[in-house]
Amino acid sequence: MARLLETTPHDGPEFAQCLAIAKRIDSQDENSWYREWMRSAEELRAEASKLAQAGGLDGGRRKWLRAVDYYEAAASGFGSCAVRQQAVAVGIRACALEFLSMGLSPGEVVTIPWRDDYPLAAYFVPAPHASGPAPTVICICEPGHRKERSLLALASHAAERGLSLLVADLHGSGMSSRFDEIVGRRDLESAIGSVMDYVSARDDVDDARIAILADDWSSSYVARGIALDPRYAAAVCDAGLWDIHERVCLSRRLTPDERACLPGASDCRVARQIMCPLLVALPHRGWLRTDIATRLVAQMKRDHLDVTLKIFEAGRDGPPDLGQCNDFIFDWLATRLAGEPRLQN
Repeated sequence: MARLLETTPHDGPEFAQCLAIAKRIDSQDENSWYREWMRSAEELRAEASKLAQAGGLDGGRRKWLRAVDYYEAAASGFGSCAVRQQAVAVGIRACALEFLSMGLSPGEVVTIPWRDDYPLAAYFVPAPHASGPAPTVICICEPGHRKERSLLALASHAAERGLSLLVADLHGSGMSSRFDEIVGRRDLESAIGSVMDYVSARDDVDDARIAILADDWSSSYVARGIALDPRYAAAVCDAGLWDIHERVCLSRRLTPDERACLPGASDCRVARQIMCPLLVALPHRGWLRTDIATRLVAQMKRDHLDVTLKIFEAGRDGPPDLGQCNDFIFDWLATRLAGEPRLQN
């Protein structure tokens, strides 16, 4: 719910719609939260499909994306009710499948081997009009995030630049997710290598031009997952900033002797282990102050020359404009992958 409000302009019709839904929720009825958000999500999904069928694919995409937000809001109002969790997952998945069926390029749902008892599910959207193996962007969702939101948010940015897109998360394949069982494992980053194994083996992917993108840009999960892997041509992640932040916080709790046993607080060891060009993208008002991020990235450049820091300024209503941010990111990726020029409408 907080994420929904943070990304909604406060002076627009979407914020007003959120308030209207909230007003319909009866505090005396424990089921009303789920019922009202689910009803609104289903209505938006139907509107999206109707609009896309009439030729307004981008408008439909925006409504599907909003419907995903509403489904997730419905899920936030109750605990571990399996029936409702599954209903939310079905609705979110339906948004993605409807979009894929009407998209610029026919997409597919794929299963990626990871653990013997826990394969991953992903969406693959090939570059439109590609005549051979195409440069490809892998989007990896942070643990707990759903791939459907990233698919709807990013597919058009990739297609406009002649890039294929694969979006994966850790929710597993099938409708009965066992995410809670898997999220506590220490080897979560190994999933990223499995995704790369799958993508690089596809005949329609140019395995020399594969980039990786964290769904929320500044991901330490992705940074750790691609360390020492030479197969990536470019990456958008935090390059180890979060790990540095953790070490700084930990060092403040230690004695001088204990602190001496740790790597230097500003040691950029994760960045040194990433073997491709890096883009570190951060919002102006985020978890790390921009002056600290600027200083740390400058230190990274001593060992990793091709590191770019981009600070996205806040928009008029608060958060940065995500469409403009993703335009910048995909322009950077297309340049690093030497992809096709952006397709003109």
